[in-house]
Amino acid sequence: MQSRSETLHLRSAGTSVVIDLTTPGFPAIIHWGEDLGELSQSQLADMAIAARPQRVSGGLDTPSRLTLVPLESAGWQNEPGLVGSRHGHDFSPAFDAPEAHNGTVDEFDATSVTLRAVDKCTQLELETTLTLDGAGLLHQQHTLTNLGPTDYELQHLLATFPVPQSARELLDTTGRHLRERSPQRHTFTTGRHVRDSRRGRPGADSTLFLAAGTPGFGFERGLVHAVHLAWSGNQRVAAERTVGAHALLQAGELLSPGELILAPGESYTTPDALGSWGDGLTAVSARFHESVRARTSHPSSSRPVTLNTWEAVYFDHDLDRLARLADAGARVGAERFVLDDGWFHGRRDDTAGLGDWFVDNEVWPDGLAPIVDHVTALGMQFGLWVEPEMINTDSELARAHPEWILQAGGRLPIEGRQQQVLDLSNPAVFDYLLERFDALLRQYAIAYLKWDHNRDLLEAGSTVTGRAAVHSNVLALYELLDELKARHPELEIESCASGGARVDLGILAHTDRIWTSDCIEPIERLTIQKYTNVVIPYELMGAHVGGPRSHSTGRQHELSLRAGVALPGHFGIEWDISRLDDAELSDIAAWVDAHKRVRELAHTGRAVYADLPDESADLRGVVARDGGHALFTYTQVTTSTSYPPGTITFPGLEDDRTYRVSLASPTAPLESAGQSPLAWTEHPVHLTGRALRTTGIQAPVLFPEQLRLIDIFAI
Repeated sequence: MQSRSETLHLRSAGTSVVIDLTTPGFPAIIHWGEDLGELSQSQLADMAIAARPQRVSGGLDTPSRLTLVPLESAGWQNEPGLVGSRHGHDFSPAFDAPEAHNGTVDEFDATSVTLRAVDKCTQLELETTLTLDGAGLLHQQHTLTNLGPTDYELQHLLATFPVPQSARELLDTTGRHLRERSPQRHTFTTGRHVRDSRRGRPGADSTLFLAAGTPGFGFERGLVHAVHLAWSGNQRVAAERTVGAHALLQAGELLSPGELILAPGESYTTPDALGSWGDGLTAVSARFHESVRARTSHPSSSRPVTLNTWEAVYFDHDLDRLARLADAGARVGAERFVLDDGWFHGRRDDTAGLGDWFVDNEVWPDGLAPIVDHVTALGMQFGLWVEPEMINTDSELARAHPEWILQAGGRLPIEGRQQQVLDLSNPAVFDYLLERFDALLRQYAIAYLKWDHNRDLLEAGSTVTGRAAVHSNVLALYELLDELKARHPELEIESCASGGARVDLGILAHTDRIWTSDCIEPIERLTIQKYTNVVIPYELMGAHVGGPRSHSTGRQHELSLRAGVALPGHFGIEWDISRLDDAELSDIAAWVDAHKRVRELAHTGRAVYADLPDESADLRGVVARDGGHALFTYTQVTTSTSYPPGTITFPGLEDDRTYRVSLASPTAPLESAGQSPLAWTEHPVHLTGRALRTTGIQAPVLFPEQLRLIDIFAI
């Protein structure tokens, strides 16, 4: 335990955070980024003095500071960090400044600090915890407690991260169903850039992260800071630059009017807001990945190759057909077989049955035992699709309990996917769902649940409280997931939400992977997976091989592209392979074997992306933790203006080590008609990591939408 001071220094994994406790209103971070080394208390105090702004003409007599919770009472004239009131009163809190001598600063060590402050006028207590974890990722959470005798309505409480003045460009993601996490950039000018999600889940159009960096920053270079909110409901992330030369990122839960009212003595804790930084997005990503992989709940076993039945059979649940599909899956090396939608009562299409979580006796007269037993006898795990949070109005449950549906004003919201949403915060609903799925898990050898969530929330009010209930439903969901896993410790759960509409580290604290997107077409997946991977490591990203013709785009691609793009992720198959001949099955088996050979590398190594000057091509890879092995995929996405396309350079390798570079199977040899052989594929070359990073090698000449694997081994 270090001695208390007016300036605190947190250090971990190459990151320093310096906190000034003397700023008006609340403490401020005056440095977040590169490790500053050992600093004396005198040096820290001088840093705080050096950060104080001057008073200027036309401004306040006490210049405002960007604090952890910027407040109007301290002169902040932009978006406050805390907004709320008691029916319009006590709307502007002014907290006592934390001071070391009175014990307001408690729990301080080299990597974390907890600060407490009280406003006696508004009768609020604010506790802030900052933690630098073992990856150098900065965690920030606030807890607000109502000390007064009346209710306090909270509108928002945001985590605030300062970014350097060099951050002049913003990057976030947007999207839609079948095209999540598309990147978008714009200049970080004076003003506020806000990304709200009001869909009851992050949503397909939400941003997974918000990054601010030097103009033109890429994956390989450029100072960049980024935030992610680990929360599975409504949320707000924002970037703001002020005329007072402050630049900041903010993240927090987005609350509906009256949704969060603190009764006397009650507290609210914000979701974990995570901040990462580095020279390039790869460094930012590495901190996220290392932090996620250090969780005690992180999957420790190899991620099973998964065969999912959805695009193979849809609702056609015929035992013989499914058994043949399972046989083919076992033959090619699948390790998990997942029975998708259509197994429960009244579920012949997507218009009915949700909520009636009993096996349909007409489709499965002997229950699920025949298919479960067949799958497990083949040595595969059995998985099952479920959508517990949803309900069709055409269901026995809806007819019996219409009051269990989220709604406002006594009317049901507009339907989405012919379905409504259950109120998990209602104890009766929670108990029903827990009983139903616990019973299924006890009856059958189910190792995996594909937990879907196929519509956005609208007018999500509870009939129990009469108030908006997104916040309480997210907490109830987390509790339900945890209780099922506590009762069934070997159970794994996937978070699917009409594809990738609920991708965040909040849901992944309670589940074992996300379904990255309903679109598994490989060209679309290149972008989707790249920007999902900024925060989510490959082993938690479901990535499947579809059939030759994409169900979502209609385009056709060869197997090497479809499988090569999926290769580093949590690999699987989404295709009726029971109809294929022996040669085609052997080709798939070769790709399954290739994945198994590299999955430890892909699921423990460092993901890297090359910033190629020619945007017609894509080069990405994974480098082993010890730097001794790397696997890259090179994709010719479109035709290039250059022919041959020129050189490609490889990031992430160790400069002073020598590597052997070669094409890897099972991608086919390069076509040679009309072109000379590529020298380094005929005679593998040996180059240093520095040479590969700077000079590079001649790129393969490929047709558009072709992919090749490149193996790089240290010698």
